[in-house]
Amino acid sequence: MPFIKTDLPGLMIFEPVVHKDDRGYFFESYNEKIFSAEGVEIKFVQDNQARSTYGVIRGLHYQLNPYAQTKLIRVLSGAIIDAAVDIRKGSPTYGKSFSIELSADNKKQLLVPQGFAHGYAVISETAEVMYKVDQFYNKQSEGGLVFNDPVLEIDWGVPAEKQIVADRDRNHPLLNDCISNFIFGK
Repeated sequence: MPFIKTDLPGLMIFEPVVHKDDRGYFFESYNEKIFSAEGVEIKFVQDNQARSTYGVIRGLHYQLNPYAQTKLIRVLSGAIIDAAVDIRKGSPTYGKSFSIELSADNKKQLLVPQGFAHGYAVISETAEVMYKVDQFYNKQSEGGLVFNDPVLEIDWGVPAEKQIVADRDRNHPLLNDCISNFIFGK
């Protein structure tokens, strides 16, 4: 199967089957039947795309219920360190983070379910990131964790002096102070 489960329940890596030949390659970046066979029943409603330069860190972001989003993240060009943090109350992995390198070369994708904060850092000269979401953006439900909370132990792959972070992301609360209305198993 093209899905690899992580130690954080619900957080999965998707590795599509890539068909290569002398013309290049082809793969299905999303196929509802393949996801459904794995028990992943999601109706995506929007695709988002961002281009950033080396050192940019975006996140850690989430939307509160009832506007919480499941995300399927992939990289169209370049490479990123993609990170997710479990913020579901009652979860056995609450407050734990997971990170992975996603790149245009490895074609891996990360499925980030509702109840996780998400962010990424660009580790190549530039990167174009695309992600699908299952809920529309809702400003009033925005939430976030500060990207450099020491409790999270996220290695963004970018030295501190080279990190480019929006003021908004620098001012998110620590995990212990974040607002979360996610309950594990619900």
